[in-house]
Amino acid sequence: MEFAIHQQILLSVFVIAAIMGAVANKTNFCTMGAVSDWINMDDKGRLRAWLLAVAVAMAGVLVLETVGKIDLSGTTFPPYRTANFAWLRHLLGGLMFGVGMTLGSGCGNKTLVRLGGGNLKSLVVLGIASVMAYLMLWTNFYGIVFDSWMSPLMVNLGSLGIKNQTVHGMLGGLLGMDAASLHVIVGALIVAALLAYVFKSADFRGSADNMLGGTVVGLAVVAGWYLTGSALGAQWKEWAEMADMPPSRVEVQSFTFISPMGDMVHYLMEPTNFSLINFGIAALVGVIAGSFLFALFTRRLRLEWFAGFGDFANHAVGAALMGVGGVLSMGCTVGQAITGVSTLAVGSILTFVAIVAGAAAAMKVQYWRMMRDA
Repeated sequence: MEFAIHQQILLSVFVIAAIMGAVANKTNFCTMGAVSDWINMDDKGRLRAWLLAVAVAMAGVLVLETVGKIDLSGTTFPPYRTANFAWLRHLLGGLMFGVGMTLGSGCGNKTLVRLGGGNLKSLVVLGIASVMAYLMLWTNFYGIVFDSWMSPLMVNLGSLGIKNQTVHGMLGGLLGMDAASLHVIVGALIVAALLAYVFKSADFRGSADNMLGGTVVGLAVVAGWYLTGSALGAQWKEWAEMADMPPSRVEVQSFTFISPMGDMVHYLMEPTNFSLINFGIAALVGVIAGSFLFALFTRRLRLEWFAGFGDFANHAVGAALMGVGGVLSMGCTVGQAITGVSTLAVGSILTFVAIVAGAAAAMKVQYWRMMRDA
């Protein structure tokens, strides 16, 4: 079989994701854990690692766009920079996802990492979240439950003279300034502020794992954007348009982990239809494989199961909320809070804040219930 550009892209995505999975396992990079450490122990080490990933991804996108190596001005998956600002989707979906990842012991990426390390609870979480994501993506579930009352509340920024929902785009539209110039200025200021906050902590600077985890995840996101948003990505799209059976989701994109779960279910329903294997599925399998190989060779592979029915119920509810909330907000703690934020999309920033708020609230309730029952 010809090793076409499509297979080259998917193999590259798999390798990058495997590296990310191995590093996340080694460094314990975990966005849910970052919020938990901050809320419960006032330890911001992993939170800073998360913000470092954001800064690295944002800086990479800013440089690549400025020098003309990638073009994110058109359609992306998800549509991060669209002028249709679905603020309620970002807010509600982010809150649901934040609560869900707390109950499910980790976000989408961490679920895959834990599964690769032998945690069978994460297999159940993955299964339930995947089914719910499939319902949101591939059936009328979203239309019946959400669309009728959410769509009328969407803000069309174009009617306000604003071309897209990026920070620089909105500022440029409101102030009558050139958005392209503002992109460099605003992006550089945000990156500098994030890096200053991250590295002002001596504890963080002394943690090789936190610095490694944040840097590698951020660079992985940049690599995903480069693969699909550069001249190589344009060739990939041209190839797909000429293919007898066009493959799934050949679009400018980078790493996200909830919609690929739904796409995986879609593929498993037609396992001989290889055109359904896409960027997201390659990434999902790659993270699991990388985490598994790291756990295997370092002898950290440990099987784990539910402590009881209550533990199972918490994870099941959390998985359902992650699947629905992740698709509703158009991304997860990686897909929106790193990949999306790297584009300076306001919706992604709103989702980031909502996820943290939802997770923090769920942790406070969990602590209150624990103290009440003590």
